[in-house]
This record gives sequence, C-alpha cells and structure tokens, in this order.
Amino acid sequence: MTMLRHGICKPMEPTGFLVQFLVSLLAIAALAALTYWLKLGSAPTLASHDDARRFADQAVSGFDAVDCAIDQDGHGAIMSDAHGRLLVLRPHGSRYVGRIVEGSAVVHADEERLLIDLGEKRFGPISLTVGDPQIWVDAHQRLKSQNHA
Repeated sequence: MTMLRHGICKPMEPTGFLVQFLVSLLAIAALAALTYWLKLGSAPTLASHDDARRFADQAVSGFDAVDCAIDQDGHGAIMSDAHGRLLVLRPHGSRYVGRIVEGSAVVHADEERLLIDLGEKRFGPISLTVGDPQIWVDAHQRLKSQNHA
C-alpha cells in the first residue's frame, strides 16, 4: 500500500488490462491453430498396410511383413514375416513403436479382439480389433512350438 501512495507501482488502467487480455487470447488461439495445422499431439492412425510395413521396418530394421492385420480404428497392427516372426505396432505419442512377439508372450482372442501381453511393463498390453484374431493366436502357437522344438 505504501508503494502505491508513493507512485512506484501504479494499477493497470482498465482499457490496458482489456487490451492485454485480448492480445493474450489471440496469441493462444493462434498457437492452437498452428498446433492443429501441423497435426501436433494427435494420435497417429494406420491408413494402409504400406504404412504398417514402413513403421514395422522403422521399429525392427529389416522386418519385411508378408501378412498384416490393422486394428479397425487404425491404432495398431500385427504382422508376420516370411520366417514366422510376429511384430506388433502400437501408437506412442505421435508415432508408432513396435516389438517382436516372443513365444513367452500371452496372446489370446476375445471375439473380435486380439489381446497381446508381451510382459513388458513399459510397452503394456495391446488390444487390437482385427478380422479374425484366431489366425494370429494360431501363428503365435506355432512360434511357441518352434521355440520349444
């Protein structure tokens, strides 16, 4: 209170406050529009098998998918290569990460959903809605039997 009496700190004029508020609001709206235009922060979706194959190769160099099932909403995929290896993709931020599905993973079907738990806490369980999830459960069973042979 003493500082106001001596003229050191002056209260902001109502019109100055309004102008500052409106300029700040305009700046926030501009940043939100820029974020939307650059598609920052949006969850990625897989639009095609080519997208899934490209992300799979980025996740595991040299993984050449011969069969692929993309989640109904495009939020993941499972694929196999010519050697019978399985790879699962899931979104992570604005990109995809992938892991090889080992024989120790838990893979089962629940109606139209394929449920995969790789046993990695950081990767977490994956649930994919695919056409025939039992095909992938069977592929995993073949993988498990090859590993035990």
